[in-house]
Amino acid sequence: MPRPLQLVPPPRPPDAAPPRAPFEGDDAALVAAFRAGEPRARAALYERHADHVHRVLRRLLGFRGDLADLHHDVFVRALASLPNLADPSALKAWLTRIAVFVARSAIAKRVRGRWLWFLPGDEVPEVPASTAPREILDAVRATYAVLDQLPTDERIAFALRFIEGMELTEVAAATGTSLATAKRRIARAEERFERHARKEPALGHWLEGGSRWGGTNDR
Repeated sequence: MPRPLQLVPPPRPPDAAPPRAPFEGDDAALVAAFRAGEPRARAALYERHADHVHRVLRRLLGFRGDLADLHHDVFVRALASLPNLADPSALKAWLTRIAVFVARSAIAKRVRGRWLWFLPGDEVPEVPASTAPREILDAVRATYAVLDQLPTDERIAFALRFIEGMELTEVAAATGTSLATAKRRIARAEERFERHARKEPALGHWLEGGSRWGGTNDR
């Protein structure tokens, strides 16, 4: 396989401002800096956690045309309520919870004809869907058809656990529920998903052996 082309950035003009130094502190220090009104804190918060928030939204919602708007919405909500964050060291988990809330609202407001694309584990394509292999596209569409039959809360719990690969405690925290509730939702979602998925020929490969949903963390 040929190696990807490595592009060398153009030289920085002599009069350009020097690159901004990254924020050195942990999340608690970052929150404290934001609350103190330090100008760099807002940008540092975004730069540190933007990829994570985007990943969570994409795992829950797939390749939607409004994903960038939803991503923006997460940070608008976060920055507005950050002064009230009780545990600054839990910033990442808190942002995850906001992302889940935004995703849940987006699912509830979806309109007919808008795809919500899901695919288990590390088979989620990182390229535009039109360039993915036919087998992957068929599985994505079949997975969407199955997940669309799940209640929203079960669907989100399923996606966080088996697509994003979160631990049970992380799923509970992200959805704002108890561990017992998270376990119940996941168990119900898994049972519903497998029951319906076995009727989809395109998903037969993913269900072989009955253990497809173990170890789907691709990080």
